[in-house]
Amino acid sequence: MLDFNVILERTKETAKKAGEFIRQESESFNVDKVEHKGFNDLVSYVDKQAEKIIVDNLSQILPEAGFITEEGTAESNGEAYSWIIDPLDGTTNFVHGIPVYAVSIALIHKNELQIGVVYEINRDECFYAQKGGGAFCNGKPIKVSKAPTLGDSLVATGFPYYDFGLMERYLALLANMMKKTHGVRRLGSAAMDLCYVACGRVEGYFEYNLNSYDVAGGAIIVSEAGGKVTDFDGGSNHVFGRNIIASNGNIHEEMLEEIKIFKKS
Repeated sequence: MLDFNVILERTKETAKKAGEFIRQESESFNVDKVEHKGFNDLVSYVDKQAEKIIVDNLSQILPEAGFITEEGTAESNGEAYSWIIDPLDGTTNFVHGIPVYAVSIALIHKNELQIGVVYEINRDECFYAQKGGGAFCNGKPIKVSKAPTLGDSLVATGFPYYDFGLMERYLALLANMMKKTHGVRRLGSAAMDLCYVACGRVEGYFEYNLNSYDVAGGAIIVSEAGGKVTDFDGGSNHVFGRNIIASNGNIHEEMLEEIKIFKKS
């Protein structure tokens, strides 16, 4: 029988090990070393090496598990368990020297998240959760905000950076959110957006055109912190469905109503 407490502790160690490598490389990183996977889709040797560190360590923790990784250093299907890894969520921030980026790791079992770890490197904040065990940051329990309405809330989002086909719809949604909240923030890291919902720094987060490795680690942390996470339809396909809404729960229905502008425009 798997001991998820042990697995979680070793996963945290792995995230911090990769994070330390990224921190060291940030001190001497040269933009000339950046590659382009696609239009505005940046990657560097730092992403790739950090992913190798993570895969090597996780393979020892749970050898039977498969991998879903951003940089493709390990792609395999496990019988029941899979690790979902983003070695450097916020690569563009990293490349430009903006200190908001993180390591994100999740363990999923038959489409149900079991563990999530997000290590924000510059603030040395390790957010983590285990199914049914609550959410934590650096050993302290975290909870979502108690703000009762969208009008009492600060929300986060992500901007399109390569697929601009839905830009007009998104701008309409953004305009409404700007008018009906305390403000809208764009951090540049989906993993951190989710963790900031989990610890109450923002009340809600929405974004589309995402991958599983962008959101898996943070999604379970929000849920275990007492928040709510769905796709844009209010369903449960937020890990693989390429869109997500996360909130403190109180404002979730209001956010879904606003998302209708995006879906129907």
